[in-house]
Amino acid sequence: MTSERSEKLLRVLQQRQSNLTVVMENVQDPHNISAVMRTCDAVGIQDIYILNTKIPRHKKFGTKSSSSALKWLTIHQFDNAIACFEALRKNYATILTTHLSTDAVSLYEIDFTKSVALVFGNEHEGVSDEVRNLADGNFIIPQMGIIQSLNISVACAVSIYEAYRQKNNAGHYQQISLSKERMDGLMNEWGFNNEES
Repeated sequence: MTSERSEKLLRVLQQRQSNLTVVMENVQDPHNISAVMRTCDAVGIQDIYILNTKIPRHKKFGTKSSSSALKWLTIHQFDNAIACFEALRKNYATILTTHLSTDAVSLYEIDFTKSVALVFGNEHEGVSDEVRNLADGNFIIPQMGIIQSLNISVACAVSIYEAYRQKNNAGHYQQISLSKERMDGLMNEWGFNNEES
């Protein structure tokens, strides 16, 4: 590995955000999942949760739409919602689902300087009742059109770039978020260690 490559990977790791994640529930199209992965990598999200309770576990994702983001991310797959939320609760203080309801808050009211997990649902049915009941609340992306929904990959991109904006303004990308142990583990996964970097 060249020194330039090592420096780039180390810089990326130092900007990964441990207190922000995305959960995709029963998302059917692997290209949608891959597009979300690509955006997560772009804003410094390391961990992604995939929950499949109604569809089989994905064996592969759309590599074109992910642009190889998959190899740089940590994917947690679950087939049980309660187990998934138990894992999420260990790392994220607030879990919000995308759902058009009377109590939903606007995306722009969420404080992304705190620990947040965002849940995006199935392309046709949205987030399930079970998952909404396990979450802390709902959020919506304000829209002015007749069709009050966005493709999941677009909705995710809009949402986590708002998170990026807030976190960047708060200086989160200028400080290391991952623990040293986690960074060392990812360094090994990515093909280099502390001595090389």
